[in-house]
Amino acid sequence: MTRFVDVPAMSALIQTLGVTDFIGQLADAIESDFVRWPQFEKSARLASHSDIGVIELMPVSDADRYAFKYVNGHPANTGKNLFTVMAFGVLADVSTGYPVVLSELTLATALRTCATSLVAARALARHEAKRMALIGNGAQSEFQALAFHRWLGIDEIAIFDVDSKASDKLERNLADYTDLRIIRCNSTAEAVRGADIVTTVTADKTRAAIITPDMLEPGVHINGVGGDCPGKTELHPEVLRAARVFVEYEPQTRVEGDIQQMPADFPVVELWRVLGGHAEGRQDDAQITVFDSVGFALEDFSALRLIHAHALRLNIGRDVELVPETDDPKDLFRHATAHSPHRRIRRVA
Repeated sequence: MTRFVDVPAMSALIQTLGVTDFIGQLADAIESDFVRWPQFEKSARLASHSDIGVIELMPVSDADRYAFKYVNGHPANTGKNLFTVMAFGVLADVSTGYPVVLSELTLATALRTCATSLVAARALARHEAKRMALIGNGAQSEFQALAFHRWLGIDEIAIFDVDSKASDKLERNLADYTDLRIIRCNSTAEAVRGADIVTTVTADKTRAAIITPDMLEPGVHINGVGGDCPGKTELHPEVLRAARVFVEYEPQTRVEGDIQQMPADFPVVELWRVLGGHAEGRQDDAQITVFDSVGFALEDFSALRLIHAHALRLNIGRDVELVPETDDPKDLFRHATAHSPHRRIRRVA
């Protein structure tokens, strides 16, 4: 049987664990999987682009488990009361091919994205960072804010979004976190001034330059999260030239990340190399660092294995027969006939 974790089940799981505790566990799971990076079979995601969005499949596997995620990105969806990003995923047993969990990943993608940002910042930002700028206050923003508040000690977040209603929503959702100071700003430049960490999570599928060279201050760390497909950027090219740049999976980021603007030989460092002790991260306190994050399948692998473990332990979700149960694996035909063990009898009065 396959454990099915739908949205109500995922909500119950997160609420049982606590959202910030789950983020912390997920960050640790992602970091531990990144450290064993060479053990995974990896590829760039398969993307189907249109003028208004993208639909993607993201596969990855190690010797024991195979995972994939189906995910979209349609910025205009909010005008239809739909989420910009929606996702689901499967974790399967490599030895048999059988799926062990089928899970919603819309909520989980937001959680794993902020957890990945947290992993990068722990490795790359200056120690004792206290102030963060959050540019883009949509569906990702609360998760990013809470991740950095709880696990990196950020106690002051300057926010800005061109949509004032998004900032209203963010302030409303974080109102109970009285030890986290939210500073509403009128521009990106105002928000990033004096920030130790800048996180950009905008959604528009455009070649934008939200962070420009004149906004840079010595030692700042930038998590560029919103640039995640061809033709979509957030950072001015001169920002990248001024920084030491880190990526998840270089072949994918060259096509989808902010570094798509740069020459093919523009130097970058894959984050797993820093986490595993194979490369330097930040080299001094004045250095500007950028994590050009596009989202990689290994992060979803980590999320799915953590979801599966908690769903079984807490008995959350339910088992579904996604693959036929059988005592004769050579007889599939009976599941499509009157002899099927699942055949429903229609009673006639």
